[in-house]
Amino acid sequence: MSRKPSVRPGGRSTRVQQSVHDAVRELVAETGRDALTVPLIAARAGVTPSTVYRRWGTVAELLSDVAVQHLRPDAPPGDHGTLAADLAAWAEQFLDEMGSPSGRSYLRDALLGDPDGGNAGRCSDFAADQLGAILGRAAERGEPAPGVEAVLDGVVAPMMYRILFRPGGLDGAYAHSLVATLLTGPA
Repeated sequence: MSRKPSVRPGGRSTRVQQSVHDAVRELVAETGRDALTVPLIAARAGVTPSTVYRRWGTVAELLSDVAVQHLRPDAPPGDHGTLAADLAAWAEQFLDEMGSPSGRSYLRDALLGDPDGGNAGRCSDFAADQLGAILGRAAERGEPAPGVEAVLDGVVAPMMYRILFRPGGLDGAYAHSLVATLLTGPA
């Protein structure tokens, strides 16, 4: 008979992760990211450096993990009554959060310390899950809706490119225009 590993929500592993993440955020605010070292982080978190090395490996991978946790949405997307309104509101909020200086910094961290692409995939899943909720509501209302991949390609991908490489001129109107083009076709 096989035995499943026991999951301990709120166990030691969770407490260690939380204390290390808190230490990283505090130290970045106090000293800046360039001053971060594993021993400094470990001392602030109250763990041994070997604990940090064993779990994260490098400061870059730890920063990536912290970034992914920060980029996780805290609430389901708002319901504004129509697919167009829901997508426009979500896209504007996404652009505002990810396009801010701290959002761009978290995005860079999430990608730089991610050698296997797992954190990038988790971030993509966050957006896909939010969009899935929006599209599911539209289907329940009987509205025709594109698929999640179409919204990722038509709305999220262009915003991410602009956020990372051409951040000027990003505003709510840009987000709304992407949604309108997706739903009605090019003007």
